[in-house]
Amino acid sequence: MAVVAIIPVRYGSTRFPGKPLALIGGKPMIQHVYENTSKTPGLNRVIVATDDARILQTVKNFGGEAMLTSTKHASGTDRLAEVARKIKAEWVINVQGDLPFVRPQTILRTLRPLRRNRSICMGTARTPIFRHEEWLNPNVVKVVTDRQGFALYFSRAPIPYVREDGGSAPAFGRAHGGNEKIWGYRHVGVYAYRRDFLLKFTRMRQTELERSEKLEQLRALSRGYRIRVADVDEPSVEVDAPEDLQRAEEYLRSAQE
Repeated sequence: MAVVAIIPVRYGSTRFPGKPLALIGGKPMIQHVYENTSKTPGLNRVIVATDDARILQTVKNFGGEAMLTSTKHASGTDRLAEVARKIKAEWVINVQGDLPFVRPQTILRTLRPLRRNRSICMGTARTPIFRHEEWLNPNVVKVVTDRQGFALYFSRAPIPYVREDGGSAPAFGRAHGGNEKIWGYRHVGVYAYRRDFLLKFTRMRQTELERSEKLEQLRALSRGYRIRVADVDEPSVEVDAPEDLQRAEEYLRSAQE
């Protein structure tokens, strides 16, 4: 019944080479991700899966566990699966390496539905979008769900479209306090898998939707697998490009005050 969190990272990011080693508050970003993930109760192991010796050594230097993986993987999920084949676990958590301030509660809520219902083979999370520019940003993945909390679709486009107002009004009105508009929901880069499904998933061929949006989770939806989406309160700080580092630094300073 072991639960293992794996953080897949690579050095050669197209938009931001060396991103896992970029400093935030004097620490490499991968250290922030690793330490925040490790605070999650109930995890048996946290492992960084990387294709680069520099990242491997950095993780070992701060006392973390890392495994060197193939340089030929097409995606982070393939890297995840390589490590998953070598370990014993019932559930595997994929924490994206660009989430320096990932919250333990997000990981717990993502996994919880799978532990309660073994027919669910894959889960992830979402959090409200309050900034209009984030809603329009194609680097911010959006998700819509059914009433049971299962994903209907993921997209880089702003979904759902609000037809009556020409797309200028927030899709979900205002937050409970009435002060902040909720434009939609941002997909959070945390996944929970039953290990057997993860290994099966990475053997599936890409689908047209996945290739179009460049979103792996659409491979599962296209084949009829349901993805449970947990609602979480997660800071909207993802580091996709060098310019995102400033916002990460600002968030870290505000969290320490």
